[in-house]
Amino acid sequence: MATGALLLACALLAGVAVAQRVVTVQSGPLIRTEGSHVTIWCNVTGYKDGVEQDFEWSMYLPSAPDREIRIVSTAQPNYAYSVYAQRVNSKEIYVERLSRDSAVLHITKVLAKDQGLFECYTPNTDGQYLGSYSARTNLTVIADSLTVTAPAQTLSKVEGDTLQLTCEVSRITMQHTHLSVGWYLRSPEDAAAPPQELVTLSRDFVLRSGGPYRQRMAAGDLRLDKTSATSYRLTIHKLQPVDQGLLYCQAAEWIQDPDGSWFAMTRKQSDKTQLRIQPTDRDFSIQVSTERRSFTAGEPLELRCTIEAQNVPERFFSVSWVFSSSPVAVVGPSAVPVLGPDYIAREAAGHMTVRKESTNVHLLKLQHLRPEDAGKYICRVTEREKTPTGDFIDRSKRSRNVQITVQSLKSNITVTLSSNSSEVVEGDAIQLTCSIQSTTGPLSVVWQWTDKQATGPAQEVASVDRGGTVWHSPTYRERASYGEIRVEKVRGDTFSLSLYNALPGDEGQYSCIATEWLQTGTEPELNWEKIGEKSAAKTVTVKTVESSFMVSASSRTPSVTFGDSFDLLCLVKPRHNPRVPTSVTWRFMPAGTETDGEDQGEFKDLVTFTHEGTLQWGEQLLGLGTRTTVDRSHSNTNFRLSVTRAGRREAGKYQCTAVLWRRNYDNSLSRVANRTSNLLGISVLQPESKLRVQKTNQSQVYLEDSRVRINCSIASQTSQDSQHAVLWYVKRASGSEADELLLRIERSGAFEYGAYADEERLRRRVQAERLSPRLYVLTLNRAENSDSGTYYCLVEEWLSDPDGAWYRLARESSGFTQVLVKQPEVRLQVEEMDSNVTVEESGSIRLGCSIPSQSSRDSRFSVSWYVERSGDEDDEEQLGDEEKERECVFSIGHDAVFGNGNCSPREEAGPNSRLQFERMTSDQYSLTIQGARPTDAGRYSCHVEEWLLNPRNAWYRLTTNNSGFTTVNVVQQVSTLQSVVCSNDSLFYFVFFYPFPIFGILLIALLLVRYKSRNNSKSQEGKNGAPLLWIKEPHLSYSPTCLDPPALSLHPGSVD
Repeated sequence: MATGALLLACALLAGVAVAQRVVTVQSGPLIRTEGSHVTIWCNVTGYKDGVEQDFEWSMYLPSAPDREIRIVSTAQPNYAYSVYAQRVNSKEIYVERLSRDSAVLHITKVLAKDQGLFECYTPNTDGQYLGSYSARTNLTVIADSLTVTAPAQTLSKVEGDTLQLTCEVSRITMQHTHLSVGWYLRSPEDAAAPPQELVTLSRDFVLRSGGPYRQRMAAGDLRLDKTSATSYRLTIHKLQPVDQGLLYCQAAEWIQDPDGSWFAMTRKQSDKTQLRIQPTDRDFSIQVSTERRSFTAGEPLELRCTIEAQNVPERFFSVSWVFSSSPVAVVGPSAVPVLGPDYIAREAAGHMTVRKESTNVHLLKLQHLRPEDAGKYICRVTEREKTPTGDFIDRSKRSRNVQITVQSLKSNITVTLSSNSSEVVEGDAIQLTCSIQSTTGPLSVVWQWTDKQATGPAQEVASVDRGGTVWHSPTYRERASYGEIRVEKVRGDTFSLSLYNALPGDEGQYSCIATEWLQTGTEPELNWEKIGEKSAAKTVTVKTVESSFMVSASSRTPSVTFGDSFDLLCLVKPRHNPRVPTSVTWRFMPAGTETDGEDQGEFKDLVTFTHEGTLQWGEQLLGLGTRTTVDRSHSNTNFRLSVTRAGRREAGKYQCTAVLWRRNYDNSLSRVANRTSNLLGISVLQPESKLRVQKTNQSQVYLEDSRVRINCSIASQTSQDSQHAVLWYVKRASGSEADELLLRIERSGAFEYGAYADEERLRRRVQAERLSPRLYVLTLNRAENSDSGTYYCLVEEWLSDPDGAWYRLARESSGFTQVLVKQPEVRLQVEEMDSNVTVEESGSIRLGCSIPSQSSRDSRFSVSWYVERSGDEDDEEQLGDEEKERECVFSIGHDAVFGNGNCSPREEAGPNSRLQFERMTSDQYSLTIQGARPTDAGRYSCHVEEWLLNPRNAWYRLTTNNSGFTTVNVVQQVSTLQSVVCSNDSLFYFVFFYPFPIFGILLIALLLVRYKSRNNSKSQEGKNGAPLLWIKEPHLSYSPTCLDPPALSLHPGSVD
C-alpha cells in the first residue's frame, strides 16, 4: 500500500510539471531589410486543452527599454497604441492565427523605427498562474541596399544565334548575407502565366535550371557565368523560337536566422529585355557588286560577292570566282583561297587580292587592270549541308555575269604647284608642293630651278623615281647632306620640295615635272612605258633681311631719381629667325663727357647678346650700388636692359647696336650687316626734397646767468635714411649785415665752432644736443646781455646715392627765435625816513643805513655817508633853496675795501680815526662817530650802490639809492679839568699813560737784580728758564674769497 501511494504521488507531480504554460517565440535577433515583409511566429504550450489562446504583441524601443508599446492583439480590437493604430487598421500589421495555440505576426512593410524588442504575451486561461506567459525576440532593421540592373532593350535574333545578357547585382551591408541570382522568361502571349525559370545560381552557389532547360544546360547551350564581383552573364547558344519573350534577372538577398533557417530579406528584378527570334530559312541568294564596269588600264577593280541567307556563320559556303569560263580563285569555308594557274604570279606580285571581308561578303581585287582583263566575271557559291544520315549535300548557285571593259591607258594627269609663300624672308623655308591629279600609274617627279626671268639654263635640284627613291643633283648634293634640302613623296600623287635657310641665291622659278608610267608585259618580262608628262612652275622671291634690318631703342622713363629703376628696350626688326641670328650690344657713354653741345666722349660696351645666345659683359660697368638685368623676349627681337638703384654713374646716353649674321648650310656664320639705334638720354636726378623745418617765430626773455634753450625741429624729411647737418646762426641785435655762424653739427655728429663763438668766447658756454633724429637743441649756459639777438638753425639734408656717396639734397632754415638777456629788475630800496639826533659834545654819533629790499640775493653793496654841514642862520638864509655842498664822511666799496666807494672821505681811516663802521647783517650798516664835535653837526645821509657779478665774473653797478636825512645836533660843554685834560692828547697821555710804563720798568729792574744775586749762589740754575712776559699780537682774520664783506670795528687808535 505504501508503495502504491508513492507511485500515485509521483504521477501527480509529473502531471503538474507537464501542465506548466510555456510561450515560445521565433528566436532572434532577426535581421530584416527596410520595406520587406517580416513574420514572427509565437506558440504556447502547457495550457488546459480545449481553450483557444489569444496573443498580444508589444515592442520596446532601444532608447526606452522599459516602456511598452502595444501593437496588435487577437482579443482586443483597439489594443494598439496610436503609434501603430493606423498601420494596424490598414492591415499593414496583423496577426495570422495558425491554430488555437499558434500565431504569426505580419509586418507587411517594416520600417526603420520598428527596430526593437518584440514581446508575445498570452493571457492566462487556466485560472492559476503557472509557467511563462510571454517571450521576446529582437528585430533589427537594416537598409535595403540590394540593386539589380540590366538594360531594357529589344533584341531580334535568328534561330540558331547566340544570346548573351549581363545583369549587375550588388549590395552594401555589414551583415553576412548570401545572394541568389536567376534569369527568368515570361511569355509575351500570356502575361498571367508564371515566369519560366531559365537558370539560377542559388544562395549556396549551386547552379540549377528550370525543367525545360535542364537538357540544354547539360548540353552546354545554356550558361550562367559570374564574370566579376557584381556581374552575372547569361549565355544561350542555338536560340529556339520557344526562347522568345521577356527576359529579366531576379536576385534575392538571404540571411540565416539564429534557428539555422534561411530567410530572403529582399527580392528585386531588373528591367526586361524583349527577345524576338526569327525562324531560319535554308535558302540563299547571291549578288555581285562593283562601283563601275568601265575602267582604264592601270586602275584597280573590286568585285564583291554577297551571300544573303540566314545564320550564315553556322553554315558552310565556298565561293568560286570565274573569269570568261576560267577559274580565278576558290575560297572554301576555311577562308583559304586557292588561285587559278594564271593568277598565282599576279597575286605574288601584290597585284591581286582574294579574301573574305565578312561572314557573307567575299572580295576580288585586281590592282592594275590590263586590257586583257576585260570580260565577264561570275561568282559561284556552293553550300555543303549534312543530312541526318550523315551524308553531305551540295547546293550551288551562281551570280549574274558582270561585264567589265578595260580601255587602253591615256595619261590625263594635271600638275599644280603651290608654295608656302611667293615671297619668303631670308633664312625662312621655301616649301613647294606638287600635286598630280587623274593618275593611273606610277609617277616620277623632277624638280628644276631657273632664274627669275627664266633666261638661263634650268638646273636640276632633285628627282624622285617611280619607286619613290630620291636623287639630288651634284649642285645641291652637299647642301642636301646638311639637311638644307628635303624632297618627299607625301602621297602617291603628292610631292614636296623644302629648302631650309633660304638664301638670296635661291630666288627664282621652280618647276615640277611629273611623268606617268605604265607597266606592260608579264613576268618575267616586264617593261615600263611612259604614258604622259606634265609640269608646273612657281616663282619665289627671297627678301633679304638686310633690306628690312632696323634697330630702335626706347625707354618709358628718360628721367629717374636716385635709387629708382629704368628699362631700356632695343627692338630689332625683322622678327627673330634662328637661321639669320642677330647679336645685340648695349653701349653707354656717361654724362659729363660732352663739351659745347658735342659728344666728345666715347661709347663703351655694357653687355652683348651674342648670336649664339650667350651673354658677354663689356668693359664698362655701371655703379657699384646698381643691379643690372638683361633679358630678351621669346621671339628674340626685343632686348631689354634693366637698371635698378640708378645713381649718377648711370646717367648718360645709351644706344644699342645689332649685327646680322647669316648661318650657312655648313653651320658657319657670315656677317651680313650692322645697325645702330637712336640715342637714349637717361637723366638720373636727385629726389624731390620733402625737407620741412619748423618755422614758428618766437621770442624768449632770460635773466643773466640763466640757461637759454633754442629748439630746431624737423617736421618732415625725404627719406627714412636721410641724415642732417645743422648750422646755428645768430643775428646780433645791433643789426650787423651778415649773420654770424655760431656752431655747425655735421651729419656724422662732429662739431665745428664758428668764428663768432670764438669772438664772443662762447665755446665754454654753448652746448648743442640731438635729442632725437628730428630734434636738435642749442643751449647757452650763463647767458649774458651780449647774447641777446636772433637765433635760427639751417638744416641740410643729406642722402646716400646708390654708389654710396653722400650728397646734399636741400637746405632749409627754421623760424627765428628772438632772445633777450637782461639784467635783474631793480628792486633796491634804502630806508628813507628822516630823523633828528642830538648828542653832547665828545659823545658818539651813530648813523644807520638799512636796505629793506635788493634786486638779487647775490647783490653786493657800496655804502657811503655824506654830511651837509650846518652854518650860521644868515648863511642859511643866503643859501635859500640852493643846494648845500655835501661832504663825504665815510665810504666802503662792494669789495669791502674802505675808501673804495663812490667818494673819498676827507678823514682817512687809521689808528686815530674817530669813525667806527659796523655791518650787523647783509642789509644793516652803521657808522659811529666817536668824540662828537660841534663841527660834526649837520644833515647826514647814506648813499648805496648795488653791484652784481656778471657771467664773465666782472662786477658792475646795477643801481643806486639814497637814504633819508639824519639831522645831528652837537651840544657844547663848559671847560673843566677833566675836559681840559681829556681835550689835550699830550696832556692826557702824560698824566694817565706815561707813569705806568716807567713804574713797570723800575719794578722789573729790581726783580732782575734780586734774582741775579740768588743765581750766583746756585750753580747753573735757570739754564732752561722761560721768559716771564708774553706779548700777544693782534690778529686779523679776513678771507678775500668771501662774498660778504667782513665785520669791521673802528676804535680810536686802532682798527679791528
